[in-house]
Amino acid sequence: MKSVLVLEDGTYFPGEAFGEAGETVGEVIFNTSMTGYQEIITDPSYRGQIVAMTYPLVGNCGFNQYDNESSKSHVQGFIVKELSDTPTNWRFEITPDEYFKKSGIVGIKGIDTRTLAQRLRDKGSMYGIISTESGNIDILLERLMKKKQEKRNLVAEVTTKAPIHKPGNGKRVVVIDFGVKSSIIESLEKNSCDIYILPATSSAMEIFDHKPDGILLSNGPGNPAELPSIKATIQELIGKKPILGIGLGFQLLGLALGGKTSKLKLGHHGCNYPVKDYKTGKCHITSQSHNYVLENNFGDDVVVTQTNINDNTVEGLRHKQYPLIGVQYHPQTISEDDTSYVFYDFYKMIDEYSKSI
Repeated sequence: MKSVLVLEDGTYFPGEAFGEAGETVGEVIFNTSMTGYQEIITDPSYRGQIVAMTYPLVGNCGFNQYDNESSKSHVQGFIVKELSDTPTNWRFEITPDEYFKKSGIVGIKGIDTRTLAQRLRDKGSMYGIISTESGNIDILLERLMKKKQEKRNLVAEVTTKAPIHKPGNGKRVVVIDFGVKSSIIESLEKNSCDIYILPATSSAMEIFDHKPDGILLSNGPGNPAELPSIKATIQELIGKKPILGIGLGFQLLGLALGGKTSKLKLGHHGCNYPVKDYKTGKCHITSQSHNYVLENNFGDDVVVTQTNINDNTVEGLRHKQYPLIGVQYHPQTISEDDTSYVFYDFYKMIDEYSKSI
């Protein structure tokens, strides 16, 4: 089946459809990861976005029940150069085309993803439409611009609707769910944490009612500046309990501390972003998926601990007085290496706080 991708500047890419037939509109971004397409598709941070993979071959490992970052797909659409129809990984349970159809994802393949990435790099992220229903570019542009005007509360779409308890015999951690990834929860479970996952709109009183040892503000999609009520709730939490902010949670924590955010031209989407830690002098290679960043304009009480080597954007912070830390990237990992130390810093902060009260 024929398909076409049209960007809001009028650029279009004819290709071949896969997955669900129909039309989809979203912000088009590209991801530079060589692997992890299943994790990307099921990451709530990509809610509302059409993701283009720059790695030319996708799907050769198939799909399985183990690599999901949530219970369902969240991408608005998916773009690849070549989609494998013969996966060979020993764990695969379902082929890519079967998965995309089952998940209702509109996809397009057979386009020049290198040219697409260069276009987005030069012009910045743009909205786009993928369609199997029409090849008329003018009509598709009209539909695209109309759809672009619609406002969505992306966090409300991905957050849990009711509290979830994952029992453990360790530290009690309340996770405020802005679109939390399963691997973050697994990282906490690995350390026997007693976990309560609460909706994004939970009040400070509802959070404190669970008697947390620490609070984790999770990753998630969208613009943090459009969540003023959540920012106000976080301001009520600061100084009362140890806090760790990740991704969108990091940005909201920064806003609650008086910072500002701005939108990147391209965003950071991939698993190869170098981050410098000023305390250790080390460089960490990190996984990221965000369009917005905190500006480095904090007062004297907030210390920027890490920055992105590529563009010098803020990647980490801590407070001189209050027990809180945050990172822009996603630190969860199964091994003891990489950036999992962020969780151990959080646990250490909880221990030190408990001894001080």
